[in-house]
Amino acid sequence: MVYATADGTLRKRLTVGMVGGGRNAFIGAVHRLAMRLDDQILLVAGALSSDAENAAASAAEIGIAPERSYDDYHAMAKAEAARTGGIEAVVIVTPNHLHAPIATAFLEAGIDVICDKPLSTTLAEAEALVALTKAKKRRFLVTLNNTGYAMARQAREMVAAGELGRILSVHGAYIQDWLTQPIDAQAQKQAEWRTDPARAGQSAVLADFGVHAFNLASFISGFEADAVSADLFTAVPGRRLDDNAHVLVRWTGGARGTILASQTSPGHCNDLSVRIYGDRPGSNGRARRQRNCASRRMGRRSARWCAAATARRRKPGASRACRRRIPRVISRPSPISTAMPPTSSARIERALRSMLRARRRCRTSSTALVV
Repeated sequence: MVYATADGTLRKRLTVGMVGGGRNAFIGAVHRLAMRLDDQILLVAGALSSDAENAAASAAEIGIAPERSYDDYHAMAKAEAARTGGIEAVVIVTPNHLHAPIATAFLEAGIDVICDKPLSTTLAEAEALVALTKAKKRRFLVTLNNTGYAMARQAREMVAAGELGRILSVHGAYIQDWLTQPIDAQAQKQAEWRTDPARAGQSAVLADFGVHAFNLASFISGFEADAVSADLFTAVPGRRLDDNAHVLVRWTGGARGTILASQTSPGHCNDLSVRIYGDRPGSNGRARRQRNCASRRMGRRSARWCAAATARRRKPGASRACRRRIPRVISRPSPISTAMPPTSSARIERALRSMLRARRRCRTSSTALVV
């Protein structure tokens, strides 16, 4: 079982600056919220915009002192490196094409880098950043944050412990629907730059979030990609970059798998999953629990399914619950499958209690791990 990695003792906060993430930006605010979660990072400086007026106003909104607000990242790197008590690291939350030049400027100034994905828009830039980081003896972190969840770490531990046996296949998927319509052609800010080859790079869907599916699949399985074959296509006519990707993967160790990424799949707001299959047999009960949980995850169960589940479990009152269309916990659920309608606090409370009682933090079937 995975437990907390922090011991609760108070440590000196890491002081950071941020480049990008000013007013009307998207991901910068998400990073700032994440910094506040454990109160271990202090944002004290920033070049939040290349526009001087917007940079100053953005800094004032989040409490950065005027003397530590910049409208040029070169000036920020130089000033903070020379300042007593200057920042220890910079957080880069700009469009993709600026990641490499900004990171280079701060590494040259002797400042560690925390960069949003992707690392850069070209392999050559990425290799140059790795070499510079080593030469300057600095730290360079890329915010592939999904590996930090306890559930992902529990899954990794289960695979490493051999609970699935020899791994046969590893599949990662990240499916969204926000670019189903041509909002990039309608000057929607986030869509416009993410589908622009000059700013996003060679791929839209893989650089934007397909990288998360690949990273999480690799992290949990412990495998690296040995070879890939990708079919990238654009579903929306006139869009300049791909919005769908289907990637075949040969993983180290002999396993096969896929990475699926889509920005044009209606009904999928933010659907990230990893499926890992091994050759170790298990109990039928575990397989049934997976089927039950998977059906419940859809938000409602048909009367036919409820009747079948009730017959299997022989739970008193379950058939009445099905007739009333009120989901009940028929088998021990996992945290992944306890998404209840937000209109019912009682259902949510029951689900949370069940989560606390569960000894597993991942759904398992006889040969599969689904995260």
